[in-house]
Amino acid sequence: MKIGFIVNPIAGMGGRVGLKGTDGVYDEAVHRGAHPVASEKALIALNTLIDDYTEVLDEISWITCSGAMGKRILINAGIDEKDIHIVYSSSDKIGKTCNEDTIHTCKRFLDEKIDLLVFCGGDGTARDIVSTVKKTIPILGIPSGVKMHSGVFAVTPHAAGPMIARFIKGELNTGDAEIMDLDETLYRKGSWKVRLYDTALGINEPTYVQVGKASFAQINDDEIKNDITDHIEEELDNHLDTLYLFGSGGTIDYIANKLSIKNTILGIDAIYQKKNIGKDLNEKKLLSLLKNYKKIKVILSPIGAQGFIFGRGNLQLSPKIIRRIGIDNIIVVSTPSKLKATPILRVDTGDESLDQEFVDYEMMLVVIGYRMSRVVRITSI
Repeated sequence: MKIGFIVNPIAGMGGRVGLKGTDGVYDEAVHRGAHPVASEKALIALNTLIDDYTEVLDEISWITCSGAMGKRILINAGIDEKDIHIVYSSSDKIGKTCNEDTIHTCKRFLDEKIDLLVFCGGDGTARDIVSTVKKTIPILGIPSGVKMHSGVFAVTPHAAGPMIARFIKGELNTGDAEIMDLDETLYRKGSWKVRLYDTALGINEPTYVQVGKASFAQINDDEIKNDITDHIEEELDNHLDTLYLFGSGGTIDYIANKLSIKNTILGIDAIYQKKNIGKDLNEKKLLSLLKNYKKIKVILSPIGAQGFIFGRGNLQLSPKIIRRIGIDNIIVVSTPSKLKATPILRVDTGDESLDQEFVDYEMMLVVIGYRMSRVVRITSI
């Protein structure tokens, strides 16, 4: 079976430094101290495949790119070089690739008539791929970007391994998967504009594949959100010595606005004694700020339908910051209607041991009203 394998080396670099993406701002991301993460994510997926599904390895011919876009990661994972076939080489030698490299590679994949296209990146990479291959090749994404709202991604890099193996064994079917597109330029300005870009041929697997981000009607939930706001206000009033980090998203923004707190809807803000003392903070600024406070809590809301509280759209909250805060100091809020479509909370922090700490908790309390909570299962897959 021919598997096309492509890595976007710069995917996800803008997350921790607060750029909310890397499209068009690679140099700025590097200037802020960003480091590549995609190769590590891709390597996790490959290692899971190799360690747990050795019986399918002899059936795979890897069709890929040179260097950081593919071959280097495959070699590092222990794939025999005789099973790797290079069909495209980027002119850039430092890993600063662009969407044209992805598009040219996909054209070669079409020529090779590959059976499955596995990529490591985010929504931007998925968009570039489907613009070329359309619905002619099944697509599976290893999540590594800042934005991953499309329905072609495995829920974590670990989950991609078994999906590849089960696809090779003929155990999984394919079907339509939405490719979502978030305007990064508007996103950095605080405007959330997501649109359906196209439909791809994805893999149907309810446990390991994330569904597209779901939007929920605001008006029917406003009364409940007001109750949640009352709960959070009481929390803030009772802990005036605590620094609160407000996460991103519409629910948190609604709460902040009701409390007359200036808020960055798509960023991480620091709130102390009900006043904003830090807006749209990246990892470096957060770490610097946290040194000044003994007590810290974070307020988050899961992504609708997907359930992620860490690892999607808030990479600024890095493993180092999460450990500093402590799992017991994480407050998750959601309306009941949102939870109905989001029965499981998920984490993808980028740190396997930290993810396991969440899994060991098994359950987390989610605030669904004034002094009302619901117990929800938490997982890393």
